[in-house]
Amino acid sequence: MADILYDFQILAPPEKVFEAITSSEGVSAWWSKTTTGNPEEGAVYELDFGPEYQWKARVTKCHVATTFEWEMTECNDEWRETRIGFILDGNETATKIRFHHTGWPEQNAHYRVSSYCWAMYLRILKRYVEFDEFVPYEDRLSV
Repeated sequence: MADILYDFQILAPPEKVFEAITSSEGVSAWWSKTTTGNPEEGAVYELDFGPEYQWKARVTKCHVATTFEWEMTECNDEWRETRIGFILDGNETATKIRFHHTGWPEQNAHYRVSSYCWAMYLRILKRYVEFDEFVPYEDRLSV
């Protein structure tokens, strides 16, 4: 098994970061094209990445302003049953984020590309939360 791990800081309180990583509007602003779902354990999020990429993820952990995790359920084979999560620790001015995408079957080319893409998407998340900056979906991997 292989894992993708990132630690970084966002200059905003944990509640604001939590909203960005759990709300449909928030996730659609930094990761997917459109998203629907509710931040509660067992809920299913629908993640639209384009016509051939209609994915789903089930919430496995959800504790307001501290922890959020999805298990990928309907997606490409390499992502299936992987877990994407955030652990938040902060105060009213800054939040430390411990990000993980765990359970990859191997460190193949798709894993390496996904690791790079996560770094890009997490940077967009940071800019979205800190500056209310919105990058159109089609431009996200080129900013």
